Amino acid sequence: MGTWRDRMNQWQGRTRFVVCRIFIHLAGAEVAPILGVLNRAAQEAVDAEGDIEVLGKGLTDICQTLIQNQVYWRAAANEGDVFWREEEAGDYVEELFTDSAQRYLSAPLSEPPDSGEPLSLPATHNLVVMITVAATGETPELETDLADWEALQEGLKTLITLHHQERLRAIQVHFSPARFGEELTEEQVLSNFPELIPL
Repeated sequence: MGTWRDRMNQWQGRTRFVVCRIFIHLAGAEVAPILGVLNRAAQEAVDAEGDIEVLGKGLTDICQTLIQNQVYWRAAANEGDVFWREEEAGDYVEELFTDSAQRYLSAPLSEPPDSGEPLSLPATHNLVVMITVAATGETPELETDLADWEALQEGLKTLITLHHQERLRAIQVHFSPARFGEELTEEQVLSNFPELIPL
């Protein structure tokens, strides 16, 4: 149910922007291949120079991969806010981007790894994916606590739907570790991602 201010802004014809960031911690011997999907999306985003359609397709692939690998989900968290001014939404997206980029061993979709790296590197058993989006309109599936198995599943499906509805205005995906051969230990997950809540 919207607030009085929400109703006033809607009445005045203003656009509602939802900005949210989702954290997902995956753990297990088979999480390393997910890095391949993330890095492929990163390379495509760079090649397309940040085109929102290409970023959205990459986000769809990432969300589908995460849903298919939910057996490895260990913890999650989310945060966000609603804005009626595009500039304020943009500032918050930038704030979340900066924070995600500073997380341990993380990199954004715009920084693909060196493709010349050897394939015999040790595989990480922990992976944290951080997805930040800005979307127009109401998105109740993202405006709730996603530290719940079913809610997280619905949230990821909603991101795919938002892309197909062309409602996404910003897309950022960071992941830690960002490269094959980098290891993220349990202790590093706890100390660098304190928001995470076990699923």
